[in-house]
This record gives sequence, structure tokens and C-alpha cells, in this order.
Amino acid sequence: MELTELTRSLSGLPGPSGFEEPVWRWIGDYLRPVADEVKTDALGNMIALKRCGKPGAKTVLLDAHMDEIGFVVTGIQDGFLRFGMLGGVDQRMLPAREVLVLSDPPLFGVIDVLPPHVLTAEEKKHAFEADKLCIDVGLSQQQAEQQVPLGTPVVYANSFTQLGENQLCGKALDDRACAAIIIKAFERLCAQELNADVYCLVSTQEEVGHRGATVAAWNIQPDVALVVDVTHGKTPDGQDAPCVCGKGAAIGIGPNMNAALTKELFALAKERGITHQTEVVPGGNSGTNAHAIQVARTGVVTALISLPLKYMHTPVEVVCREDMDAIVELLAAYVESMEV
Repeated sequence: MELTELTRSLSGLPGPSGFEEPVWRWIGDYLRPVADEVKTDALGNMIALKRCGKPGAKTVLLDAHMDEIGFVVTGIQDGFLRFGMLGGVDQRMLPAREVLVLSDPPLFGVIDVLPPHVLTAEEKKHAFEADKLCIDVGLSQQQAEQQVPLGTPVVYANSFTQLGENQLCGKALDDRACAAIIIKAFERLCAQELNADVYCLVSTQEEVGHRGATVAAWNIQPDVALVVDVTHGKTPDGQDAPCVCGKGAAIGIGPNMNAALTKELFALAKERGITHQTEVVPGGNSGTNAHAIQVARTGVVTALISLPLKYMHTPVEVVCREDMDAIVELLAAYVESMEV
């Protein structure tokens, strides 16, 4: 499947943190024809393996997470659904937002909003408090209680589209766009003779504490890990964003990354003519799965390659297709260059 269409398919799947089953099932079916082994673990991580068949070969892990931010139904009042958060939801985004309630069958809903006509001057200055909002699914109290059990997850309604010639817009591109990247790189590598065993890990529950990657890295014990996640893309109103959409793969530098591996990635990108940029990540925790994987067991040589993304944690996240292509090329080039 072509990269844009793969991203479209992954973006449209419902899979908030802790409820990722539709995503890992879809990815497992997609990778099974090319991988030597496909499995899931207790946390729902989707793990595909391509063996090189060479004694003493190193193991390299490609990681991106599959979960998206979302909501969970906590109560029903007059047919309206009360909800809590799954992950880092920005409450400014919520009023009048279209959502999908993952009941059986799923229900389209809208988050309620008070019209400006009834707001006081003071109320107009502030964002609505999330705990005072609810989801309208057009049901009576009795109908809602029958059709929507407490604990039902909710996601933003699907909205995938193309912006201009080279940008993709939709929900859950954090981190489904990166999942698409590592899947395409893994597909490419599966068709070649390699000197390393390659794991493709599409991990769960990153948005609530990097739980999936923590478990999977401890179990896989890779020699090298290349973690792919999004970073903030610069916009006119966000001058402090570190990276620019359209300027290529953002290679991370900081204590969460192995310095020698990072240097190797920069050299490889320059040698192969792969567009790239620098992302400086100070502090000991990048806020990505790289932190969990780096310190798994006795430690893993880890690098972080980021995809610049505009409007993070909204239903209209935007990435540049050229940046995605660049990261696919960089991942594949690194594994192809590995020696036994």
C-alpha cells in the first residue's frame, strides 16, 4: 500500500490508549504476508520480526506508537454522555467537536457548547472546563444507558484529507503517521538480504506513560533501537517550535539518545542525500518511547528520529509527506548498512 493511503487507513482506525485492538489487528494482518513472525503481547503491542538468518547478527528495533488521545464515558445525564480523558487532551479543542463513541455499533456524537449569546463577558475570556462538557448522541436517558456502557472509549471523528500538494491532515497522525513510516521501512527491508534481525514494534499506551514500549523493549532486548515519533512543527504563531515541516527527518540530539548512533545517522543522511534537520532534546526524557527503550534491561543503544507535525493533539494534525519519505529512507539506509 502506498504511504499516503497507508497513513489514511491507520488514521481512520479507532484506538485510544488502552483500547488499541482495532489498530493492532489491522497492522498484524497487513504485515503477516511479509514478516517471518507477527505477534502481540499482553499489552497489545504489535511485533513483527524479519530474521536475517546469520549467526551473531545484531537486533535492531523500529518503534512507533499506535495509540491516540481520546476519551472514556464516565456517566450519563439526561441522555448526554459525561466523559474523562485518555492521554493529553487539550480542553480548548473540545466544544462543538465531532466524535465517535465506540459502542456496538459506534455512535456519532458532538461535544456540547454554549452559544455566545448566553455567555457572560467573563465566560467568553476562558476555555470551557472539560468536566462540565458532555457528548450529545441524540439519545434519551434510557436509550443511552442501553447502548453506551460506562467505560466506552471515544475518539475524534475521522477527518483525513490532503492540504495542498504535499501535506496530510487528520486525527491520530501522532503517531499513526510514524507507524506508517516504520511499516513501510520494514516492508522494504523484508525484501532484502540483511545483516541484522529487524523488529517492527507498533506499541501501545505511549500517551499514558510509554507502557507498551517499556514492556516490549524489555522482552525483545534489541541491540539498537530507532524510535520514530512526532515533534512540534513550526507555525507563525509558534515561534519556539524546534523543527520545520518540509525540511526532512528531525534527528534528535540529547542524553536520551546514544551520541555515536546519532552521529552515524547524521553522516548517513548526508552521504545518501536524505533531507534532515536537527532536533535538540535537552533533559533526560524526550517525552517519547525513546526514554523507556533506552533504559530497558541493561540499556539499549537508542536514537530518536522525529516527524515534524503541526497542531499536535488535535483532530487536525498536519504532517509533510516529504518528511515521511525522508524518514523511511533513513531507517532503511541505516539497517541496510549494518554489518554482522
